[in-house]
Amino acid sequence: MEKVNKIDIFLCAKLQGIIAGLIGLFCGVLYATIGTIIDLSTIGLNAGTALAYLAIIGMPIFFAVFGYVTGLVSAALYNCCSKWFKLNLK
Repeated sequence: MEKVNKIDIFLCAKLQGIIAGLIGLFCGVLYATIGTIIDLSTIGLNAGTALAYLAIIGMPIFFAVFGYVTGLVSAALYNCCSKWFKLNLK
């Protein structure tokens, strides 16, 4: 069994950005769908409904950028801390 001493920072950031972007897409679709259902059942469609549909574009972008940055930071922290802690995992 091979020990992991370093993680490729940009590979981890890219992977975490893609996963977070997909989660953001799911959240954006869910937000737009529920917002449309609530608007149709109460006051009808308005400008807020159009803004809810912009969440389908905005949320994946925001989530992906945030995921990419957190992937960079977490992989860099792991690489720094893995030098200090040599664990013998079996």
